[in-house]
Amino acid sequence: MLDLTYAAPEPKRIAGAKDDWELVIGMEVHAQIATKAKLFSGASTQFGAEPNSNVAFVDAGMPGMLPVVNEFCIEQAVRTGLGLKAAINLWSAFDRKNYFYPDLPQGYQISQLYHPLVGEGEVLVDMAPGIARLVRIERIHVEQDAGKSIHDMDPAMSFVDLNRTGVALMEIVSRPDIRGPEEAAAYVVKLRQILRYLGTCDGNMQNGNLRADVNVSVCRPGQYEKFRDTGDFGHLGTRCEIKNMNSMRFIQQAIEHEARRQIAIIEDGGAVVQETRLYDPDKGETRSMRSKEEAHDYRYFPDPDLLPLEIEQEWVDGIKASLPELPDAKKARFVLDFGLSEYDASVLTAEVEAAAYFEAVAEGRDGKMAANWVINDLFGRLKKDDRDITQSPVSPAQLGGILDLIASGDISGKIAKDLFEIVYTTGGDPAAIVAERGMKQVTDTAAIEAAVDAVIQANPAQVEKAQANPKLAGWFVGQVMKATGGKANPAAVNAIVTARLGL
Repeated sequence: MLDLTYAAPEPKRIAGAKDDWELVIGMEVHAQIATKAKLFSGASTQFGAEPNSNVAFVDAGMPGMLPVVNEFCIEQAVRTGLGLKAAINLWSAFDRKNYFYPDLPQGYQISQLYHPLVGEGEVLVDMAPGIARLVRIERIHVEQDAGKSIHDMDPAMSFVDLNRTGVALMEIVSRPDIRGPEEAAAYVVKLRQILRYLGTCDGNMQNGNLRADVNVSVCRPGQYEKFRDTGDFGHLGTRCEIKNMNSMRFIQQAIEHEARRQIAIIEDGGAVVQETRLYDPDKGETRSMRSKEEAHDYRYFPDPDLLPLEIEQEWVDGIKASLPELPDAKKARFVLDFGLSEYDASVLTAEVEAAAYFEAVAEGRDGKMAANWVINDLFGRLKKDDRDITQSPVSPAQLGGILDLIASGDISGKIAKDLFEIVYTTGGDPAAIVAERGMKQVTDTAAIEAAVDAVIQANPAQVEKAQANPKLAGWFVGQVMKATGGKANPAAVNAIVTARLGL
């Protein structure tokens, strides 16, 4: 296991404030459940379909249409809860959240207020190698998404696309345990990583499949720690909610601005008003959207069309048994089994596809060498071309083949770099390319000795300098490598040069 230290976060001090203040941040992350059908209908969840083409009668709020729970959505939510070490409630129920909006044709959203499917859990947020912070999960409830209003297609009218209406969401609600902008972004990164490993959400923030509402308040130093374990956060500052954040960078910027805004109000003698706000990335500021509603404003009541959910412990245990290896466990195993640094293991496990790629390359090979090639050469080349690991033109088998040629002494490290570029650009079997292009490393001692002797005979002045200063012997190694087109075995060249010069 990794030697993790669970450090209490350092309070975030706000630049420009007259007094010392601390941030208190809670997050509500809306994760679209990875499923082909919606929560209460068989309509498709395909992204990018023609507007209003993925809409069933129940999604459109047609009279007499009754919702039917998609069991797979419930299974995915349970899987998520188990992955976050959360309690699974064997009895839960759906409620109606009533409000009017053009893209909500039913006039209410089916959600879970009083009896959520998943209870308390936790997320370990990686802040630095060996340092993790605990963010408590309060609950996860399942709910349906609303549609989308489009305001930029006509100067006088708005349009409504109901394709997202009824799409299944998990709302993952944290405790207000987050203490700064960087930690907030790191929390979302870690949560996204876990969801992708579990296969319960693809984490695509650009498509809106993962978005966060950020609750920000400020308090005097020490106040948070005083009330943290009691759960009585009413003594802390008035919070404002920043809606629909879909970028780690914007999350940090919005929190920084909102904290400064609230502190300025308080220090000028005013009072912060609880409200919902939006972040404008162009202006770098938050702006008021509406006054913050409370639960009674939505007139919640149990949905009369849906029976309570009653699930069996045996079913939950079966889901738990099928959980994949999660990021923290995989990172610890990479450190232990392959001898990697925690940093390298973190890089390789950041995305589930990258971890799988590395394991395929490292199987039966030197783990550290495999990690260096994947992180430095492959990832570096992919970043240059703006590609991700799923778009890699070099397969794990091909990269593994290059490492095998290095290990067997058939090619040097320098030749391997050239070979990698060839495989990346044109494809092909590494061993076949080495044979066809004459790239095999020269290991014939007699041939290397002849090359060394030729360089020494041609440079008598340099010989005297090297014998006076052995550090200069590297010049001869370089010249021999140049004369052999980089094909000579570097270790053999170094040994023969040293012997010939009598060093």
